[in-house]
Amino acid sequence: MSIATQLPLDVATLRADFPILETTVHGQHPLVYLDNAASTQRPRQVIEALVDVYEHAYANVHRSAHYLAAMANDRYEDAREAARRFIHAKSAHEVIFTSGTTAGVNLVARTWGDANLRPGDEILLTIAEHHSNIVPWQQLAERTGAQVKFAPVSDDGHLLMDDFARLLNERTRLVAVATVSNVLGTIHPLGEIERLAHAAGALLFVDAAQSAPHMTTDVQAMNADFLAFSGHKVVGPSGIGVLYGKEALLDAMPPFLGGGSMINVVTTEGFTTARLPAKFEAGTPPIANAIGLAAALEYVEQVGLERIHAHELALTQYAHELVADLPGMRILGPAPEHKGGLISFNIEGLAAMDIAELVDQQGVAIRAGHHCTMPLHARYGIAGSARASFYLYNTREEVEVFAQALRSAIKMLRR
Repeated sequence: MSIATQLPLDVATLRADFPILETTVHGQHPLVYLDNAASTQRPRQVIEALVDVYEHAYANVHRSAHYLAAMANDRYEDAREAARRFIHAKSAHEVIFTSGTTAGVNLVARTWGDANLRPGDEILLTIAEHHSNIVPWQQLAERTGAQVKFAPVSDDGHLLMDDFARLLNERTRLVAVATVSNVLGTIHPLGEIERLAHAAGALLFVDAAQSAPHMTTDVQAMNADFLAFSGHKVVGPSGIGVLYGKEALLDAMPPFLGGGSMINVVTTEGFTTARLPAKFEAGTPPIANAIGLAAALEYVEQVGLERIHAHELALTQYAHELVADLPGMRILGPAPEHKGGLISFNIEGLAAMDIAELVDQQGVAIRAGHHCTMPLHARYGIAGSARASFYLYNTREEVEVFAQALRSAIKMLRR
């Protein structure tokens, strides 16, 4: 563990950057925001970056020579470079701005997938995937005659690597896997997954939505062929995300959407595409959101991703200690030292949504439902779960408030 990881976060100072954390819930309770796996909150630095764009530097990009257009264009491409550095890509040409992880998965499925898959080909996922990393591949399979297969997880949430290896064969064309499960919190062994996938001749798509905000992302070190993440999970704006692809793969793929910006020449006979990355950014892009994303990435890098991860693990460990012995408690996933900063659970005889609504009355915001992972919940024989997820601005005191609110909710529901 590095010295930087051991240094604690100055959470009080960080919290002052997030205006929404000053909210009073239901007129009396301080907000305890524990829904970070769904979406994080935004610091002033990101909010101010968005305001600055709209007040001083907004115009369409790549199309005009006037002063505002030049400023906007420079900031937009600076944001692309910031994203390239954040994921350690070789070239900014490998960074495509999208509306989020879901859009990135769909882009690859519609372009690389439609062009390369044939009947009998296989796509290998894990049963723990988010619907956004399931449904686009199922749609691709319907269009092409390919098959989607699912690697299982153990009772305690670990990917069963022997089964994963057995499911790989000469027909496997793509492996698509999340780095971290948004329900179990399991951190998958990506290095081993990459080695096995590429040895089988398959490409690797990494869903980094749940890891990019919390730990270092290095697409070259992980040897990912594709990777996607969302801005709104990494203290950035909603409606912006990044798709990474190796340049040779992106060059060979047909464009996804047609229109302005993605073209080189258009005639009555047809068109030729622009070079990367414009080839995959049809129409007016999310200019201000991309600039806001750059501010968000700079923010978390300054805080330190290793320190963020260590802080979350400490909170997760503490949450386990406070709630594990509650009557009827069933925590999903592995032990806290083997997962990311969240705790998903069910309480015997109680509906997850009822629990979430009651803790909300105490000011505590958690998630309840299937979390866009119906196949995973079905594997555990449940319809849904409740989830508390932690981030850089959460405190031990908030974990204590959560645990007490949970105890009160259980008592009320069992009267």
